Amino acid sequence: MIVRIAAALAVVACPAAAQTRPSSTTMTCREAIRLIQARGAVVLGTGGQTYDRFVRDRSFCEVTEIARRAFRQTRDNPACLIGYTCYEPGPGDRLGEDF
Repeated sequence: MIVRIAAALAVVACPAAAQTRPSSTTMTCREAIRLIQARGAVVLGTGGQTYDRFVRDRSFCEVTEIARRAFRQTRDNPACLIGYTCYEPGPGDRLGEDF
């Protein structure tokens, strides 16, 4: 019984391990923008082993976060505005220290 459960879990886990995340460096600027617009929030590879979460707008950020424009390299543009990243504001940010 335990062997069957372990085998079933191994089969289910294998396809997930084989999946790769989309990368902004292999897409055109327009493709990256459309992907983020369609999904709302996406984790994209940004070159090598680096990645980040990009969002369509602030509604995909946590309540305490604000959205910052995200420029990333794509296949056809070294600085494509693909969407936004979410971050906690600090002193000097648009919303100030009260946030």
